[in-house]
Amino acid sequence: MNTEQPNNPLHGKKLETILLYLVDNYGWDELGDRIPVNCFRHDPSIKSSLVFLRKTPWARQKVEELYLKAIGM
Repeated sequence: MNTEQPNNPLHGKKLETILLYLVDNYGWDELGDRIPVNCFRHDPSIKSSLVFLRKTPWARQKVEELYLKAIGM
């Protein structure tokens, strides 16, 4: 089975890498404004945010959409 996805800009990107990019570019405050979830607004950390995003598909989708917008896709 071939799982390559050449047209998917998220293919091969780890969620942690995406989140680190967004935090570096926007900071936790702006990220919490753009995606209003508690893991970004109250005592944010990469670890707690990853746990939340892995369990919450709608929030992960918003993070991925913001990442794609940020990189110009």
